[in-house]
Order: sequence, then structure tokens, then C-alpha cells
Amino acid sequence: MSASTESGVVEAVGKELFIGGKWVAAQDGKTFPVVDPATGKELCHVADASPSDGVAALDAAVAAQADFAKMAPRERGEILRRAYELLMQRQEELALLMTLEMGKPLAESKGEIAYAAEFFRWFAEEAVRIGGGYATAPNGAGRFLITKQPVGPTLLITPWNFPMAMGTRKIGPAIAAGCTSVIKPAAQTPLSMLALAGILAEAGLPEGVLNVVTTSDSGGVMEPLIRDGRARKLSFTGSTGVGRKLLEQCADKVLRTSMELGGNAPFLVFDDADMDAAIEGAMQAKMRNIGEACTAANRFYVQRGVVEEFARRLTERMQALPVGRGTEKDVVVGPLIDQNAVDKVTELVKDATDRGAKVLTGGSEVDGPGHFYPATVLTDVPQEARLTHEEIFGPVAPITPFDTEEEAVAKANDTEFGLVSYVFTSDLKRALRVSEALEAGMIGLNQGIVSNPAAPFGGIKQSGLGREGGSVGIDEFLETKYIAVAL
Repeated sequence: MSASTESGVVEAVGKELFIGGKWVAAQDGKTFPVVDPATGKELCHVADASPSDGVAALDAAVAAQADFAKMAPRERGEILRRAYELLMQRQEELALLMTLEMGKPLAESKGEIAYAAEFFRWFAEEAVRIGGGYATAPNGAGRFLITKQPVGPTLLITPWNFPMAMGTRKIGPAIAAGCTSVIKPAAQTPLSMLALAGILAEAGLPEGVLNVVTTSDSGGVMEPLIRDGRARKLSFTGSTGVGRKLLEQCADKVLRTSMELGGNAPFLVFDDADMDAAIEGAMQAKMRNIGEACTAANRFYVQRGVVEEFARRLTERMQALPVGRGTEKDVVVGPLIDQNAVDKVTELVKDATDRGAKVLTGGSEVDGPGHFYPATVLTDVPQEARLTHEEIFGPVAPITPFDTEEEAVAKANDTEFGLVSYVFTSDLKRALRVSEALEAGMIGLNQGIVSNPAAPFGGIKQSGLGREGGSVGIDEFLETKYIAVAL
């Protein structure tokens, strides 16, 4: 990939705030750098919003709400459809932009653009399917009319690990429902969201419906908007710790919330599993997005009779993964997002080995520029190790043996999180028993990927509130109104 090609895709993106349909500088003129995690070099600078910029963005969203809510559902859907087509037409350059700011290999970035675009296509179709109801009162004396209306201006906060898809997963249903929004992307990866704003404007989205504020001071900019009272919903994807703080802030104005928070996914392999499928599923569940995913398999529990074979075969696959800059040919393991991420993974692996875990491959930071950590496999990981309780967010697969089905389920559920669990078995009865017993919002049964725009994504316990995607995803942006009619 030539330097001119890379600089070209960066230069093509707006670097200012997108407020009221216009590109504007931060009111105080400040900017902050966007850094390539593979090299540590600056790619560019973008506008650094202050609290007053955030208020201006909310002003624009509030001003546009009434007219946008009146727009015909078909028209809102057509905007999303056009945006879907533009995303797919520009998949190559958008993927390169994402790889430069986030680090994931180009092949994965291309996959994310397609995945992100699908949310727009899905919700383009859902826009015209917002339903209601009509019923006779039980006593026959009246009628019930049930209608659904947009919740109103929304606040959206997205993470750095899927910088385009986490945006479309929120923006799609908001637009389909008739809600305006202010969105704040992660400071590490603002370029993908800025590019998306330009695409939506090109697709015909009215001014003020989507407003993008990039900032290095997330809390300072967003808390005043949460407490303002004019926004009526907050949708957040990020850590459970930050989610708790946001819920406290939302309580002040009783904001409606939906949150996709942290995960600690168990990956269960029983001795009757198809081992080829289990290994392939493990690679997908662990190494998608370099392990920097809330759905990543965090703990591998393998029945004792097959644990040696599973560990050997997984190690062979992990050892063969090329590490490097995501723009390089055939690279599978790109850099982690920053040095803090590398330090955390290093600490977790050291804690596990200090407690008796064995390293089969990897296990130490890569020397040189950039924030690299190799694909790593650990065996004999004790249940008290930190990485069985904390989200790793890196390419580390810790393996622990188990003997019985009951033991496997107990270990899998021994966590405050409940986003996704993976189960590999050829026994149908066991598959159903275990799937029903696991405390998670999603189950990957004999497959390592669960994310799909047409399915409801979300967790239980401290992994979040509400669902994104699927036929229920738009409901998070709608209020149900009941009209009592006397006869």
C-alpha cells in the first residue's frame, strides 16, 4: 500500500465537527491527533469539541426533530438504502481508512464495512414496518389504538474497536424511527465516523438529523448533554465501568437507555464435539478483530478427554498467524489500539503464569514500533486467574479443562458478565440443556460468530440493557402511545 494512497484516503475525510449539516471548527479552535497504532505516527488532526460545541450539536438535533419525525417512513428508508449503496461502492477506501486509524488487517476492515452497511439496508426495510394496534376493550365500551412514535433526540456513543459498524448499528434504527442524534465516536478512531457523516449527507439526510462531535474529553462534552433534559435517549457501547457512570447520569433526567457493555465469553468444547468445527470456531471467536471484541472468546473450557488435542491444534493455528501492520499482505494479527492495551494483556498473562498457567505460544510483547502482541495460547489456567474474570481484549486464548457438564456450566456462569457464550457439542440434548443453562444474551452453538444485523444483539447481567439489530432493534428508538377511544 503506497504512502500516497494512505494519505489520500485520510485527506478525503472531513476533519471538523459535523453540526447542522455543516463542517465547522471547534469553537475554541482546538484539535487532537489521530495516531496509527501500527507505527505510532500521527495520521492527522481532527476538531476537539468543547462542551459548548456539544450543546450546539444538541441544539441542531432538537431543531431538526419535529420535521424529521414527520418525514414519510419510506423516504427515511430510502436515505438509508442510498447510504448502504455508497458504503459498498467505497468499501476499499473506507476499509483502508479504518485500518490506518484502528489497526485491524485490511481483510477484516473490508468485512466490517460490509457488516456496517448491512445495518443500513436492514433498517431501511424496518422503517416502513413500524406497526401499531387496534383492539376492543374487554368490556366492549371502547377501543384501544396503539401507535409508535420516535423517542426524540438521541445521544449515541460508540467505541474504537468497530468504528463504523457500531455507528451504523445505532444510526440506522435512529433514522428509521425518525430520531435525530448527536454521536460521539471514540477519540482513537474518529475518521470512520466522519466519513460516515459525509456519506449520509450525500445520501440526502436532512441537516441536523445527524451531528458528529469528535473530542478528547468524552465525559466533559457528553455529561452536560445527558443532564440537559432535551435529549430523550442514550445509546452507548463500551466498558461496563463507563456504562455504570452513564446510567447514574441518565437517572437525573430519566433518559431512556440502551447499553452494550463488557463481555467475558466462555467457549465450551465437549468431548463429542466436531474438533475441526471447534478449532475453526475458536479461531473466529478469539481472533476476530485481534481479540478486541466484546464477543471475543475470553475463557476456553475444554472437556478433559480432548483438551490436549484442542490445545495442540489451536496452538498450531495461532503460531501460524502473521503479525504486522494491517496494510501488509496476508497479515492476520495487527496492532492493539494503544500501549495501554498491550500493558493490560501483558499483566493478565503474567498473572496467569504466576499462578501456574503454561504458555504454549506467544506470551510476550513484540519488540519494535507499534502496539503489537502475538497470538497466545495458555493451558492449565486456574479459575482464580485474573483473565478468567476480566475482559482480555487481545489475542490470548486461556484453556482450562473440565470433567462434567455441570462443572462446565458453573465455570461459564461464574462471571458478572453475560453477553455471549459458545458451545460445541454433537449431542442435541446437551446442546439445548447447556444453551438454556448458560447466562448470556446470545449463544453461538457450534459456530464462532453470532453477530448479524438481522438478529437481536445484546447481553444480560452487567453486559448491558436492550438489544441492537433484528426486528426489535428499532423499538429502542420508539415510544408506544395508547389512545383510549370512547364509543
